[in-house]
Amino acid sequence: MPSTPALDAFDLAILDILQRDNTTPQRAIAQAVHLSAPAVQRRIQRLAQTGVIRANVAVIDPEKVGLPLTIMVEVHLENERPDRTAPLRARIATEAAVQQCYCVTGEADYLLVVTVASMADYEALTRRLFEGDDNVRRFRTSVSLGCLKAGLQVPLGMGQGGVA
Repeated sequence: MPSTPALDAFDLAILDILQRDNTTPQRAIAQAVHLSAPAVQRRIQRLAQTGVIRANVAVIDPEKVGLPLTIMVEVHLENERPDRTAPLRARIATEAAVQQCYCVTGEADYLLVVTVASMADYEALTRRLFEGDDNVRRFRTSVSLGCLKAGLQVPLGMGQGGVA
């Protein structure tokens, strides 16, 4: 993948619109950012090709598709060597219930966000991910009681020398 391009004010404005609603027609984006529609199209293609835009997806409400439980899982390892963590990383990467996985500092080594239909499904998930892996020292579960905020919008301008 090519290196990340330097983003100018037009790129940031286009990204801001797209991350709020990526179904916005390019002609409407062009009008909003004061560029031609072909110029907007070229910029969007470049942003996608360079990985700035990772994907164009629909954001689904898990509860409305029968997955009401969101659970955070702290995973504590015995050893962080890549050869010891590779099997767990592979299982996590292919597990559909794992929505997010972060390698973190502090007491835990990984923080997972999972979405499941029931506690029985969560128990089965933990067996698939952790059972028999002698490198997993322990894991700690926190069940979400409600969501105060869940977003996918990146605060643009931060890290670009500006303020969001």
